[in-house]
Amino acid sequence: MSDWPRRIYVVLSLGVLSFAFAPILVRWAGDAPGLAIAVWRTVTAAAVLLPAAAFRSRAEMRRFSSRDVLLIGAAGVFLGLHFIAWIESLYHTTVASASVLVTTSPIILAALGYMFLGERLRRGTVLAIGAAVGGAGLIGWADAGTVVLGQGALLGNALALSGAVLVSVYLLIGRVVRQKVSWLAYVTPLYTVAALTALAAAALRDVALLGYSWRFYGLCAGLALGPQVLGHGSFNYALQHVPAALVGMLALLEPVGASLLAYGLFGEVPPPASIVGMVVVLVAVAGVVWRRNAPPDAEPNRSGAAVREKEA
Repeated sequence: MSDWPRRIYVVLSLGVLSFAFAPILVRWAGDAPGLAIAVWRTVTAAAVLLPAAAFRSRAEMRRFSSRDVLLIGAAGVFLGLHFIAWIESLYHTTVASASVLVTTSPIILAALGYMFLGERLRRGTVLAIGAAVGGAGLIGWADAGTVVLGQGALLGNALALSGAVLVSVYLLIGRVVRQKVSWLAYVTPLYTVAALTALAAAALRDVALLGYSWRFYGLCAGLALGPQVLGHGSFNYALQHVPAALVGMLALLEPVGASLLAYGLFGEVPPPASIVGMVVVLVAVAGVVWRRNAPPDAEPNRSGAAVREKEA
């Protein structure tokens, strides 16, 4: 039987659902600079959590060791750089190309988790991750019909791949820190450092942060409360129990949900290849969840340490 608490399934479901709204909210934001969206998204998320953390988690955060501070700070920088790299990639390559490359994160997470945390995944889980990555890549591929890999898009593709590496490292650090640090005490400084990173990038790029419509700021607040606090927050909550590679795999449901929302809100019908990719992602994720909940006699008993997760 799965050793994940039942609440984890609820939390992850809410997180995946909130992620699906991210592309829709960004699209509604119009032609505003992507870096401005990243700044107000991360700043608002940090501002929402800071009062609660000051009231409930101040004592815990004061007890942070220098190692905790270093790891959380590094994770925040990686998260902020992930947002920046992903946004910047869209200015140099196609959305399809960026989407295909950023979906490699679960594979990177599986490799890093094995190398640094000793997290072993069952062969079936590894195959499911590979299938889900392929399905998500097919969704992006179908959006444009091809993936740009030429010299003109080299920078954009490199940035998108860097975004996948950055988000993988951020989730892996969270997997370590969350074993002993509460959710609120972790995500509040995490989002604060991510916000400071985005602000620094905006200052270096001389991106205007004021003078937009109230609608723009409302959409940024929606991104902060939905995909940021609820989405990334739910994944960071689950990292205490779930291997980072599986968390990364669940993030691949975002384009599926976003496509369904785009169909309902804008009447956009996805191409046949994209539908095939969605089905592959859904089947792969469902297969992993089913295996986690298989009867005890269907799963051999294995043991492992707290961070060395039992084979998932």
